[in-house]
Amino acid sequence: MCIVSLTGRPLLGLYYMIPFLPYRTMRDHFLNYPLGGNMLTILVFAVIIGALLKGKSIPKSSLYTIWLVFGVYLYLSMWFGTALGNAPPPLWLGDVNFETWKDYMLIPLVFTAAGMVVEDRKAIRTVVLITAVSLLAIDRSCLLESMSRTWGSFDENKRDTGPLAYGSNQTAAFLAQFAMFFWGFVQFVQRKKLRLIFYGLVALTVFADLYTFSRGSYAALLVSIVVLGFLKDRKLIVIAAVFLFTWQAIVPTAVRERVEMTQNSNGKLEISAQERVNLWEAAEESILSSPVLGIGFATYQIGNHVDGLKDTHNWYVKVMVETGIIGMIIVLAMLQQVLAVAYRLFKRAEDPLYRGLGLGLFVGMCSCIVANFFGDRWTYLEITGILWILVAAAIRALQLAETEPATESAISEAVAANPFLAYR
Repeated sequence: MCIVSLTGRPLLGLYYMIPFLPYRTMRDHFLNYPLGGNMLTILVFAVIIGALLKGKSIPKSSLYTIWLVFGVYLYLSMWFGTALGNAPPPLWLGDVNFETWKDYMLIPLVFTAAGMVVEDRKAIRTVVLITAVSLLAIDRSCLLESMSRTWGSFDENKRDTGPLAYGSNQTAAFLAQFAMFFWGFVQFVQRKKLRLIFYGLVALTVFADLYTFSRGSYAALLVSIVVLGFLKDRKLIVIAAVFLFTWQAIVPTAVRERVEMTQNSNGKLEISAQERVNLWEAAEESILSSPVLGIGFATYQIGNHVDGLKDTHNWYVKVMVETGIIGMIIVLAMLQQVLAVAYRLFKRAEDPLYRGLGLGLFVGMCSCIVANFFGDRWTYLEITGILWILVAAAIRALQLAETEPATESAISEAVAANPFLAYR
């Protein structure tokens, strides 16, 4: 596929890449081969170079500029962390901070590759369909693992790392955001059979998410459903309200136990929840000590923290600790721009495919934003890689939606001025 991408068909390379982005355990089979660990990096560069050889370019969007500024700022931030004595110089792949930055920067590269090669409606539709197939594969893997265990009661030791290979909470964040993406997308699917298929995919994904036992993903789903209700289907708001009062009688026993164990009978937080509160309290002191620039990107994992944990269990807190107010401003600008692109596409487009993509992306991003309050669900390529391909598709769709009506208008005016043009 690298050769195919370099010799004139980079779009096929992107299609091939999509299922491998979240499915880490499937991708790990390449580790047995030379450079197998760099399979995605090599393929992304092949797609970008192949696109450049064909004269392709990214569409106009401030998101590409924001990513460029953010990537440069994060690298300089690592050197600031080195100056403070918090991390080694970020020079080699053996340096944990540089490796973290390199892995993170693969996300904007995927975004760039998709922006260059997704150029028309057919490509956008194909990206959505491949995303659906990829999600179905993840659902299957999650359910086979979950259903192989007995869940008469909740047991932390039975939770699996999942096909994303980073843990059940990360898998849950992925499932929640793409359940919501397709829940929003299906609102504009017109063919009855396809609607049933996509609703089935949503139901299967929500069911798989239930058995990840991630309370953060449950919150992300509920908030996103309410948002979808406000934007498209007000009945969902009523359903969500009823669910909040009846959920204990509806959800499986193990799920109910997982949610209720947030507090014990004395009203105190259970161990994992209390650990997060302790982490945030310690992080507050770090933020106050260096509020503008932080302590340096990718340095938190190197230091000593509560119970030896290496993450703040809240991405926004992590951004503030490591990159300060400047980093947070860039992050908020990025999130705002993604939501703006999705909302504009949902509201302005006439094509049902584009409107579904816009609405699905908006509620999927809402799920992602909520999930990141419970841990870092943003810097993992496995969780957000496909999401950024969909953002690139939405940017292209918005461009197509805004130019096509203008073209039709211009033709109508020309025909009115010269009726003979109608026959050309």
